[in-house]
Amino acid sequence: MKSVAVLGGYGNFGRRIVAALAHEPNTRVFVSGRDLKQATVVAQDIGGAAEPLRLDAHASDFTAELRKVNATVVVHTAGPFQGQSYSVPRACVAARAHYIDLADGREFVCGIKALDAEAKLNDALVVSGASSLPALSSAVVDALGAQFASIDSIDHGISSGARPPGKATMDGVLAYAGKPFKQWRDGQWRQARGWQDLTRRLYPTPINGRWIANCDVPDLDLFPERYRPVHTVQFRAGVGPASSMIGLWLASWLVRIGLLTSLQSWVPTLHRTASALARYGSKRSAMHVTVRGVGLNGEPAVRNWFLLADQDHGPFIPCFPAIALARKLVRDEISIRGAMPCMGLLTADDIIAVGDGLDLRVVVG
Repeated sequence: MKSVAVLGGYGNFGRRIVAALAHEPNTRVFVSGRDLKQATVVAQDIGGAAEPLRLDAHASDFTAELRKVNATVVVHTAGPFQGQSYSVPRACVAARAHYIDLADGREFVCGIKALDAEAKLNDALVVSGASSLPALSSAVVDALGAQFASIDSIDHGISSGARPPGKATMDGVLAYAGKPFKQWRDGQWRQARGWQDLTRRLYPTPINGRWIANCDVPDLDLFPERYRPVHTVQFRAGVGPASSMIGLWLASWLVRIGLLTSLQSWVPTLHRTASALARYGSKRSAMHVTVRGVGLNGEPAVRNWFLLADQDHGPFIPCFPAIALARKLVRDEISIRGAMPCMGLLTADDIIAVGDGLDLRVVVG
């Protein structure tokens, strides 16, 4: 019997991951967190092999508690990951448990390789960024890249519907609004600003046009290395309501010119407002990846990949890679050990297959 502990198992992402794994054969799935009452409610609601477990990931006995339940895999969903240390993955490695997280913090994901030797010594796989980025985004570029002799640019992004993400996710993505970060453009590192460079992106019908803006994500560091000699890597994101995007863009200027130090203090208010208005907004989300370069025939080539989600099913997508990877680990289908960002471990088909039954559509052209 294998055991999976989902940290933050009663949160937005954690609950979805528990529900997806609760019917995996010969597997116990623990709804884990500091609030046993919430964990119990979610475990009873999901049923199957879901069990509540009080577990404090930052307590001194965390490793011992993982050993008590014989954890095979730990899935860490309790963000934001910006500013977190590696104490949680290190404790998992010490317990000889595989570790997966949904981190989107650029420094956190890219730096996870520091645990590589430790993970190999303890026969553990430590994977960061098992989410839309860089897991799904890199899997798509890998697939599209097979049709190119060389890649010149990668332009990718996400536009969500009106339903907001969890507070932790919102806190993480608003932390860098108006603040500078480096972006690989035209073969050199240049400065970009969070939630600026507002751009109109066209998606297939019925989504059509959406406003998106600069985001600081792990791919901006990982892709220039993985897809050499790519000259430009860009990532932008946004939300469905145009008024929300324009408001966020304007607010980012308040940070840029120094009138505000950060938008993070606004998160509770913004989250409440967005949640209240979500019923009136779009239920459609989209992700795009555009690769440009030289085709196998030596001619300039462009390939586009779109993932379209309806009925508010978009928020499930960030969970897909972690679910797919956890399933492979409890089934002993992955022998790789060490610490790494989530790239090259899953195909795009592996990831999208997790959403079977949801209102999703892939368009390639």
